[in-house]
Amino acid sequence: MKKLWNDKEWREPAILLTGIGIANFGAWVYLIALNLTVLDMTGSALAVAGLYIVKPLAAVLTNFWSGSVIDRANQRNLMITLDVVRAVLIACLPFASTLWLIYVFVLLINMAGSMFEPASMTYITKLIPEKNRQRFNAFRSLIDSGAFLIGPAVAGVLFMMGTPLTAIYLNALALVFSALVLSSMPKLETAVSTELPERMSWEIIRADWGVVIAFSKNHALIMAVFFLFSCLMVMATAIDSQEATFSKRVLGLTDGEYGFLVSVAGAGIIVGAIVNAVFTKRLSVAALIGGGSVMVSAGYLVYAFSSSFMGAAVGFFILAFSLAFANTGFHTFTQNNIPVEVMGRIVSVYGLIEALLIIVTTAIIGVASEIVTVQPVVIASTAVMFGISLLLVAVSFKQSKESKLAEVAMKGDSSIT
Repeated sequence: MKKLWNDKEWREPAILLTGIGIANFGAWVYLIALNLTVLDMTGSALAVAGLYIVKPLAAVLTNFWSGSVIDRANQRNLMITLDVVRAVLIACLPFASTLWLIYVFVLLINMAGSMFEPASMTYITKLIPEKNRQRFNAFRSLIDSGAFLIGPAVAGVLFMMGTPLTAIYLNALALVFSALVLSSMPKLETAVSTELPERMSWEIIRADWGVVIAFSKNHALIMAVFFLFSCLMVMATAIDSQEATFSKRVLGLTDGEYGFLVSVAGAGIIVGAIVNAVFTKRLSVAALIGGGSVMVSAGYLVYAFSSSFMGAAVGFFILAFSLAFANTGFHTFTQNNIPVEVMGRIVSVYGLIEALLIIVTTAIIGVASEIVTVQPVVIASTAVMFGISLLLVAVSFKQSKESKLAEVAMKGDSSIT
């Protein structure tokens, strides 16, 4: 029986996955701890909701310029710096005496996080050969799922033993550990890297936006797949903002039943991630991103039309199970189709658009739920999401077909010459 992978070939990716896993685990602990800290401080659900507005706001303030830095910097060193900065800011959170000061810290933490995501995407693309990316992303989904389940559980234990502040410090330590792991990774400088200018200017940023626009025009199908998947995540985030209200007002669930419903989603995530990791090599990227997205949307539809706990649980399990496939497909698609030299700029700019859409869509759905009622709004939103997923299937398979034809034509030309 063959080994699952070559030890030498996968040593560095395994170390990187360890760092990512520890950081994600800490992030879940920190998120729950921060929510409880703000709730204890203010007694206001609105103040807690404000924490969720800060994240897309941070992306808006960061992503229009950060890609210019990411593509010109050494991504490994940048990721280490961002981990350390986030660790220091998180460690300072317990000393914030007012709500607005907490918001400022959280904004800065999320701004660093908004830079970290495209920087890590670029670094991973350089580190992992194309033939191994799909499996790497499948294992990353599995690790993310484990963090989603274990993080809140550990947070609960820490709260029983001490205070939410302990959990916050734990996340700071997790980020320091992540930085140490990254420091053992290779720098991966490339010949096409552009020197980071001594002083960033609007002219550089404007020129880089021009690069993104030009690439989008020249590779319309690739960016259509990327943008449609982003739109899918926008709708998912906006619908999730009504999750607690839907569960209470429409399904009539108690707090305990709602907690169990979330646990069903957690089970779906971990089962889906395991199945995805085992069978990912047998599925094409188009099947993962397209089929996974349709099933995620189908799960949301089942949830939206449900009138009981059982119906909502089935919907939650379906959408959570399918999410690992969709995310693996999306990450692999991005790494295989967007050149590493411009990846930071493209991912950052489209991340900015996604953040703006999240803010607007969440606000529209929230206001609509107050004016009408929650269930019709959620049903309409999930119907829109399902339509986007069907379009994504069609575009992703079309892009895959054209990419294969272009590859065959290129091989034919090289054999003639």
